[in-house]
Amino acid sequence: MSTPTFADLRRFFAPRRVALVGATEDLTKFGGRCLRQMLDFGFTGEVFPVNPNRKEVFGRPCYPSLAALPAVPDHVGIVLPAARCAATIAECGRLGVPFATVFSAGFAETGEPAAAALQAELVATARAVGVRFMGPNCNGLVDYIAGFAMTSTATISGPRRPAGDIGVVSQSGGAGQVNVMWRAQELGLGISRQVSSGNDADLDMCDYMAFLVEDPHTRVVLAIAERAPDGTRLRAVAARAAELGKPIVMIKVGRTEAGRSAAASHTGAVTGADAVFDAALRQLGILRVEDAQELYETAMLLRQGKRPAGRGGAALSISGGNLVLLADLGAAQGIEFPDYAEETRAALRRLVPGFVGVRNPTDMSAGAIGQKDIFASAARTIAEDPAVDALIPVITFAPAADIRPIAALAAASPKPVPILWTGRCSDDPTLTPTALIAEGHAVYRDALPCVAALRRAMQYGEFLKRRAQAEAPRRPNDADRDAALRLLRAADGAALSEATSKAVALCYGLLPPREALAATAEEAVAIAASIGGPVALKVQSPDILHKTEAGAVRLNLSGEAAVREGHAAVLAAARAYAPAARIEGVLVQEMVTDGVEMLLGATRDANFGPVLTVGFGGIHVEILRDVAFRLPPITAEEARGMLEELRLFPLLLGPRGRPRADIPALCEAIARFSWLAHDLGDHVAEADINPLVVLPEGCGVRMLDALILRNAPDAP
Repeated sequence: MSTPTFADLRRFFAPRRVALVGATEDLTKFGGRCLRQMLDFGFTGEVFPVNPNRKEVFGRPCYPSLAALPAVPDHVGIVLPAARCAATIAECGRLGVPFATVFSAGFAETGEPAAAALQAELVATARAVGVRFMGPNCNGLVDYIAGFAMTSTATISGPRRPAGDIGVVSQSGGAGQVNVMWRAQELGLGISRQVSSGNDADLDMCDYMAFLVEDPHTRVVLAIAERAPDGTRLRAVAARAAELGKPIVMIKVGRTEAGRSAAASHTGAVTGADAVFDAALRQLGILRVEDAQELYETAMLLRQGKRPAGRGGAALSISGGNLVLLADLGAAQGIEFPDYAEETRAALRRLVPGFVGVRNPTDMSAGAIGQKDIFASAARTIAEDPAVDALIPVITFAPAADIRPIAALAAASPKPVPILWTGRCSDDPTLTPTALIAEGHAVYRDALPCVAALRRAMQYGEFLKRRAQAEAPRRPNDADRDAALRLLRAADGAALSEATSKAVALCYGLLPPREALAATAEEAVAIAASIGGPVALKVQSPDILHKTEAGAVRLNLSGEAAVREGHAAVLAAARAYAPAARIEGVLVQEMVTDGVEMLLGATRDANFGPVLTVGFGGIHVEILRDVAFRLPPITAEEARGMLEELRLFPLLLGPRGRPRADIPALCEAIARFSWLAHDLGDHVAEADINPLVVLPEGCGVRMLDALILRNAPDAP
């Protein structure tokens, strides 16, 4: 797999010269609004309006074509009918223009085949002439660092806002420019650069995110995705962001699974595109939120660069009701409120004589009212407690003399100190939450956004810690990819029988119980005798994927007569269920009953490629849907993390006197299967081992059944 590359967008965001094709003075038209906003924004580079029907636009010379310009632009905006855009891109290429933005609509977003063909022509033309472009069907960009805007949005009207350190990428114009950029600025935050990229036909949101991740002016990247970005490119962007410690916060709309095709395997039945996307973002360290305001509310805290060491939070207020609400909401988010150290409790008692019930969260109550510096002193004491990873001071109505010390503590503390300010300053109307936010503080008006932002900061800190401690996955020395591929290619048809599927898994060290394939009843009797205990008989056919549904399984058979009778019954049931099915034989398998049934699965996601699924198995997996996802390959340690996500994980720990399951062997099996998914992902549509029985501690695991469905046609 080749390493993704990303465009160098410095001249895209900060051109020296820019042209707008379709410029006009008519502010009812996009070309007029776009040019007016660019000029009013204060762009200091050269601006070339292009329109053959005008000699002058807004007092500037207007040129009949790009070829007539006195110099080659770095960036060309195109506001033309869709059918004329490709020719303009071609002209850009002949002149050596590196970047363009195609604002025009009427392309693939319409869903019409002819419009999609226009977009394909646009992309092909750009590729042929070496022009990179944003759009089509987009609303442009705003760069507060370079002082350049090429967009029609009214959100930048009036005096230019000061540049900040939050980058915004959105495929939507309104959502990115209004719901995020403008509202973040109204709150007091500053934006570095913003793009509304439309259809992403050429440059895509990963290109813009990659640029912002590298941008020294940007500390947090916010993204709204209407369509999932290319998974390989997103992984590369996320890896670089993690390396730099620069958070990415994302909304991905379209959570429903409408349109997901029916799947033949259990894994396919429980794997949804959005569930995979959600798990992939967690694995990559990208923080997913639900709504636009959560983007900038989260960024407000993350931009400070203070990463909590753990989940230990503390809160301090003179309002007991606010503390109860904060504690309830924080605990629901996963924030812990640990007991203070004895030194902390003693220090707080010295600050407030008679303060007996010192606990976390801390209600200062009337003891702090009217006493100079006591609230800030208590906050400093709590912030220094080793069990406290973040502090939330709660302010209601207070004088500036009480508020300013809290802000100073928040700035000086190495720990995050988000401020929950529900009221106002009682003696200085200029001291407002917006003013503090503009100074760099994280200030929230309500408890829920405050604790939600803190929990995400904690999650990001946990991700960075895991990443720093994790070892890279290593392919098992005994894994034989070539042998597995030979078995796949030798199979007849899309589906492999259980025996062949297990043979593929065995190439990666996944072991079945004692078993063998019998062609006749006599062979079945002999195999059962060699096993020496109760056996199961199962028909083997690539045309019967679910043997239990066909009635072609017999369990707990002992003795020659029972095995002969079972063999005949299995074959009869299979032929009745699918008369034309190809029968490879009957699998005679050792009965394995003393264990926990798990599912290991692999599917192919449209964006991320191979996806690993782990859950509790057997016949209930599709009902319980208690599964975890990862992008393979993973380590055994990461496999343990998958297991701990499952609601039924305690079943592996030996509840109610049952033996503890062999969790290390299970984790090793998951890691091995992840390499199968990684190595064979281009060749396999779906695969599952269900059940994989986890035996008592020290006894290992055994795959009792397996199913692999090949891609058709098979990949090279």
